Amino acid sequence: MVQPAHSALWPDEPAPLPLDGAPVPEYGTGSLADLLPTLAAGQSVPGFEPRIRELAPADRNCVFLVDGLGWEQIRSHPDEAPFLTSLLGGSRGGTGRPITAGFPATTATSLASVGTGTEPGRHGLPGYTARNPDTGELMNQLRWKPWTDPHAWQPHPTVFRLADAAGVHTAQVSSPAFEHTPLTRVALSGGTFHGRLTGEERMDLAAEQLAAGDRSLVYTYYSEVDGKGHRFGVDSDAWRGQLMYVDRLAQRLAEQLPPRSALYVTADHGMIDIAFDEESRIDFDEDWELRAGVALLGGEGRARHVYAVPGAEADVLAVWQEVLGDRFWVAGRDEAVAAGWFGPRVDGRVLGRIGDVVAAACEDVVITASVGEPHESAMVGMHGSMTPVEQLVPLLEVRT
Repeated sequence: MVQPAHSALWPDEPAPLPLDGAPVPEYGTGSLADLLPTLAAGQSVPGFEPRIRELAPADRNCVFLVDGLGWEQIRSHPDEAPFLTSLLGGSRGGTGRPITAGFPATTATSLASVGTGTEPGRHGLPGYTARNPDTGELMNQLRWKPWTDPHAWQPHPTVFRLADAAGVHTAQVSSPAFEHTPLTRVALSGGTFHGRLTGEERMDLAAEQLAAGDRSLVYTYYSEVDGKGHRFGVDSDAWRGQLMYVDRLAQRLAEQLPPRSALYVTADHGMIDIAFDEESRIDFDEDWELRAGVALLGGEGRARHVYAVPGAEADVLAVWQEVLGDRFWVAGRDEAVAAGWFGPRVDGRVLGRIGDVVAAACEDVVITASVGEPHESAMVGMHGSMTPVEQLVPLLEVRT
């Protein structure tokens, strides 16, 4: 097993999180952006090389992405997830390992990283909301509002499209509601889309699609673990019930794999519950110091993009660093880019989407916006930053 360079992210080697520098995701060797290129390389799709070295090639590959199911959540709930737990590495006997989601650890960013095989600095979805430099408006990259031309916003071809063009049988099996969304178009399209309402139907059809080609690349998705976590928290009975259900789904799919197949269970981010008190929830809309000089507040509670009034960038950075102290990693845009938060390269078209100031939580705290973001501010479970509980996602393997 190849161990990441940033041991602070590795759960078997606990170390204090450095307050003077965030633990950067494992871009290039062990991040979500590296998974599909590695699988495509093993299927002889032109233009790809293996990045996650320990993954052996397979003729048929299936990725089952469970929204919101972090590595540490599985490790903490062996009774609710016996099958997934059996796939973990270490003393449990499995060969699974964690990989990093990428920054920020949020759905739109992670799904684009998965589907395009590129980091946030290249695909250009650097957060839940980000400023469109052409219009000056905040764009919600999950809901795609306000409307922006999808392929101008994210021009890179997906791995699915390239695999399909190379003769690999390629399919996505998900909720029918996602078939025509802009996020699906720019991140997960290529081959055929199959909409199914229930998790059981998706698992059965994913197995059928795997068997439909001598070389197959199939993606399937389930969202409600994330939904219950946001609403009730990852310490709730509702969330545990969803984990139990997903465990059964993963086993159902694993038991139907055709020969020469590899199943990979992964996620887009983990999640952390945040207490409802003034110490844990800093309300931007009620904090005059944090608001001073800020034109737009983007991102989400644990991974903020802060867009300053022109000329106020340095002052905003200084105030945010002073007010947030050692509870957040706070960096200017150039510093965050140079540190590799968004990947080893940030394309020119993406640079202006990143905040003049970027703030990532390193403690159990969020920056809410009670007026501007009432729905998001009421959530129990949160994610987005670079702490292990949010950043580490499973890479669990079953092979036939």
